[in-house]
Amino acid sequence: MKIEVLLLSEQEVAGLISIQEVMDAVEQAFKEDALGYAQNPPKVYLNFPRYNGDLRVMPAYLERQDTAAVKIVSSHPDNLQKFGLPSVQGSILLIDPRNGSLLSIMDGKHITAMRTAAAGGIAAKYLANKNSKTAAFIGAGAQARTQFLALLAVCPSIKEIRVWDISQAAVENFSSDVKSKANQIRISTPNDTSKAVKGADIVVTTTPSKEPLILDDWVSEGTHFNCIGADAPGKEELDPKILKRSKIIVDNYEQACHSGEINVPLSKGIISKDDIWAEMGEVLIGKKAGRVSTREITVFDTTGIAVEDAVTARLVYLKALQSQRGSLINL
Repeated sequence: MKIEVLLLSEQEVAGLISIQEVMDAVEQAFKEDALGYAQNPPKVYLNFPRYNGDLRVMPAYLERQDTAAVKIVSSHPDNLQKFGLPSVQGSILLIDPRNGSLLSIMDGKHITAMRTAAAGGIAAKYLANKNSKTAAFIGAGAQARTQFLALLAVCPSIKEIRVWDISQAAVENFSSDVKSKANQIRISTPNDTSKAVKGADIVVTTTPSKEPLILDDWVSEGTHFNCIGADAPGKEELDPKILKRSKIIVDNYEQACHSGEINVPLSKGIISKDDIWAEMGEVLIGKKAGRVSTREITVFDTTGIAVEDAVTARLVYLKALQSQRGSLINL
């Protein structure tokens, strides 16, 4: 018996989903996970130290949405310079949980970018101060641009964007992208991270750094952090002293302890597991409080969890069928 599988390229995937649709899907996925209706094991890593890269396998099943998927994704920060390839590449297999059949093979690059941005947007929606006016972006690559899209959707009060990156070309590309989407927002490009961070209401970090880029002395009360870049063991972008005086919310407790912003401070004993306030899903279902004061410093530590990929892949698949996108092959 032949099985028809829908193939979807990066371009086809990108034309099917908006950031608001993905945020809605990911928010529901967080809730399903927190309510116990999802299987969401931590990522499995294969590390390639000689190539400064890794491969991650991420399966998930959402029971009430009848959705199962596996993402295979690689992260190689040197790819653009060495090979002219994206630093993040991946594919997603969408599975029919009724019989285990393969429904679709789709490019995972755009889905990864969008669902990661969606998580950041959800965090800003529920954890940042409502009147936030200034956002600082530390790192100006592809993920920063999708994070900006999500922030724009949930924080209409933003009036100024500050952006810093080691690459001036990345700063210029990011700035151009911001202007094309929101020309009413003022853009500044400070020449060091301290000038970008001081006084910012929201700080978004999207670098592959393995040492802190943001120091505690620069951080004001009321700041919200979306920590995106630290997604593997050994990575960190924040001074651990910031974490000591913050309310820390993670996407997945076990995974964040292993590879999120908190992984290095935990391994050194600077913070303990008791310092982690909640998972995002717990905040969304009301089990734990989010921001309760305008003076709190909040940190969202996201490593990217598999349920985000599964619900986004399902959204892409259903919209592709509806619009007759992609190519069918027999396996």
